[in-house]
Amino acid sequence: MTESATAAARVEAPVRTGQLPDYDPQLSNEDLVPLKNQRWSSYNLFAFWMSDVHSIGGYVTAGSLFALGLASWQVLVALLVGIVIVNVFCNLVAKPSQLTGVPYPVINRAVFGVKGANIPAIIRGLIAVAWYGVQTFLASEALAIVFLKFFPDMAPLYDVEQSGFLGLSTLGWICYGILWMAQAALFWNGMESIRKFIDFAGPAVYVVMLILAIYLVSKAGIGNISLNLSSGEPLDFAASIPVMISAIALVVSYFSGPMLNFGDFARYGKSYKAVKTGNLLGLPVNFLFFSLLTVITASATIPVFGRLITDPVKTVQEIDTVFAVLLGGLTFVIATVGINIVANFISPAFDFSNVSPQKISWRAGGMIAAVGSVILTPWNWYSNNDAIHYTLGVLGALIGPLFGILIAGYYVVSRQKVWVDDMYTMKTTGRYWFRNGYNPNAVKAVAISGALSIASVLIPKILLDAGATSVNATWIGNYSWFLGCALGYVAFRAMERKSPMISLEPSGEDTGTVSDGTRV
Repeated sequence: MTESATAAARVEAPVRTGQLPDYDPQLSNEDLVPLKNQRWSSYNLFAFWMSDVHSIGGYVTAGSLFALGLASWQVLVALLVGIVIVNVFCNLVAKPSQLTGVPYPVINRAVFGVKGANIPAIIRGLIAVAWYGVQTFLASEALAIVFLKFFPDMAPLYDVEQSGFLGLSTLGWICYGILWMAQAALFWNGMESIRKFIDFAGPAVYVVMLILAIYLVSKAGIGNISLNLSSGEPLDFAASIPVMISAIALVVSYFSGPMLNFGDFARYGKSYKAVKTGNLLGLPVNFLFFSLLTVITASATIPVFGRLITDPVKTVQEIDTVFAVLLGGLTFVIATVGINIVANFISPAFDFSNVSPQKISWRAGGMIAAVGSVILTPWNWYSNNDAIHYTLGVLGALIGPLFGILIAGYYVVSRQKVWVDDMYTMKTTGRYWFRNGYNPNAVKAVAISGALSIASVLIPKILLDAGATSVNATWIGNYSWFLGCALGYVAFRAMERKSPMISLEPSGEDTGTVSDGTRV
């Protein structure tokens, strides 16, 4: 090997490890090694969550809870309890990545093994690809509304029967393509550009939502605003409890994806304290204000438009002014692009890069996700409940087990100790080589807990659809994340007790920095 080739194969660890070892090129590239500079402030993480929360899907999800028959105060309580749970779990996921400066797939090497970490990485990456397509499609629909407002003659191009391809109208393709290119360009410019974008996107949506709420309330009159928006059959208190619990589970499930790989962002935090502060502001505090705005805005649509509208894009569409449609439509496009970038673009970028670091860079990993999202034609199955149930439902059921295993591995089994440099070596003497690069306990725990979690999603629906039972038990699937998380946690911890693979004993091979979870 030539001197230049040797230099190219080496990836230096940052100064923070106290040395400059040669990291194995099969496990490292410039995007996967520990960060040298962690500069994100609490505001940056706060803005991250604003972008994650203020999407069209976020508003529709919150608004859909009213159809369950809950009173407004019960919906608000369910939203807050759910987001507090998300906040706690995000802090748990954040700590190992912030302290070591590594992304989600890399920190998994300390639990699954240097090769086994590709299992959670690929699963999370595939989920992100599917949702990337869905969110891009939702944003493209908002953009199409703007086009039609300014160019009504384009209406025939929005009719898939008259002008369409692969189930999407010509205008739909144009809008999807515009957003696909815009997101790709933003992503290609790197994390610093993305940080600046989300710093702007989150607050921008708040401004528009405030303007929209004030406008609608003024049109409706304060006396005509009712916070009792329940559109389902009213429930008594006892009957509402299980429904509220289901609503809480829905909130946690909605955020389960970005919650799992939150380490991809926490690694940029300048301190763990800054990350926790950003999470507190961005989740419970931000979500409370977001929920109140959602309720007030939705309640005002009843006296103003004569019906309850929980989709903000449709609300803006009802306001018959060009300015409102332009401002509202473009703002919600920006909001959805924000969540798409942070939740569904960055995650697969790291995940796919982790599979083959020297062949797949962070940018290449992201573009694989972007191209894959088009191939899936998400517009064809997004409105098909069965298709979503058997694709995203199954993949989503694996998020809980992966979360539970990571938490058990880092906090309980490893006692928050991570040998950073050992996550980048393929030596059989490496601490995280385990057995041929895999921790068999983690793999078995995923298989067992994942199978049961998936079964909770599939079996009740299969039995009901087949007519084998008249009992609708599909509600069990609402708790698949919690079931999978608990099973993954218990199974992995039990296996490590019975047949330990993760060792905390000092080794003669140990070099470099050991993160022990104490630096905050």
